[in-house]
Amino acid sequence: MPKAGDLKRGMMIEIKGDPHVVKTIEARSPSSRGASTLYKIRYNNLKTGQKLDQSYKTDDLLKEADCARVSVQFSYLDGDQYIFMNSEDYSQYELNVEVLEAQKGYITDGLEGITALLMEGNILGVELPATIILQITETAPKLKGATAAGRTKLAILSTGLEIQVPEYLETDDMIKINTSTGKFMSRE
Repeated sequence: MPKAGDLKRGMMIEIKGDPHVVKTIEARSPSSRGASTLYKIRYNNLKTGQKLDQSYKTDDLLKEADCARVSVQFSYLDGDQYIFMNSEDYSQYELNVEVLEAQKGYITDGLEGITALLMEGNILGVELPATIILQITETAPKLKGATAAGRTKLAILSTGLEIQVPEYLETDDMIKINTSTGKFMSRE
């Protein structure tokens, strides 16, 4: 049973018998002495798609949802359905684009290392690898004298995702991105 302070984006928690995925986590540290940190968590119900906001103290225990985890690979996009293939038995799972709203910018053809979350044989969601490598398709020109510790600029990646990158990067550079924070990590 995870504590509220240990939650991360994408974790599956059971609330009132339904599986919920953690979408956002906001930590608030009260200014009074002895007060514990409060966590405001936004969930998405994986069965109904509804949003749910809950607040917890650091040591509050939560029940992890009982989901099977299966290794899958992204195959293709069919209209509004993302198709994933089971790496072991080659069965396919369909997931609506609305379920993947925060993750779709990281999904590329043939992406491996994805874990599907299954309940009663139905796919509820996916967990992405911790980092992925994408290509910069559009960004402002490289500035002369820009350093790694310098300022950032907006870059559009091959999946359409927009992130801030250091000024020394150029179009067509390959970069590593942290999928849980959505931030630039390094050049590849």
